Amino acid sequence: MLFVQSQAPHGSLFGQEGLDAILMGTAFAECNVLLLDDGVFQVLDRQDTTALGTKDYSVSYRALKDYGVEVIYCSASHLAARGITTEDLLVPVTALSDSEVGDLLSSHDVILSF
Repeated sequence: MLFVQSQAPHGSLFGQEGLDAILMGTAFAECNVLLLDDGVFQVLDRQDTTALGTKDYSVSYRALKDYGVEVIYCSASHLAARGITTEDLLVPVTALSDSEVGDLLSSHDVILSF
């Protein structure tokens, strides 16, 4: 199963619900994670949600390895478009070119998007 996170982490429930789905999915299948578009902000380090009055759940991405998610994939072009480098992220990611993202998407039978 491939979980695609493409929404910003705050402002809607998509990001949190996506992370919850990933954690639940790992109990039943091998799961991979792909961050696209504003989903790259899901794992941006040093998020301060105090002014929003919400919990910063991004640190939960660190637990994915314990749940069997070995690699978190990310679009290199989507990172660059937002001025983010892999060093700005709180977990290690594998940055993929656009063609590699396409290959990853086509290699999965089940894709869940959040």
